[in-house]
Amino acid sequence: MPMMKTLTSISIVLAFLASVSAANAGCYADYKAKQDDPLRLHYGVTQLSEATCTKAAAHAKLESTLSSDGWKLLNVITVFGDDELSTKESNAGQYFLRY
Repeated sequence: MPMMKTLTSISIVLAFLASVSAANAGCYADYKAKQDDPLRLHYGVTQLSEATCTKAAAHAKLESTLSSDGWKLLNVITVFGDDELSTKESNAGQYFLRY
């Protein structure tokens, strides 16, 4: 019986650790934006909270944030996790996690 209690306790701890790890996973979106007169385009990456890890949430966040700097959001391309973040950094340049 003590062995069964130990296995149950270990299972509970492992389940807890898995949920903590998932909660700490990053959420990001890449997007395209523009300015007019003269026309300027940029590609960027932004970080989202886990609670708002959707294209719609990224669109809402970026639309207001970018407009305060004179940019117009063209589109949110994808929403992705930590595993893809490093592959997007060089393309985003100065707009990597800027907004």
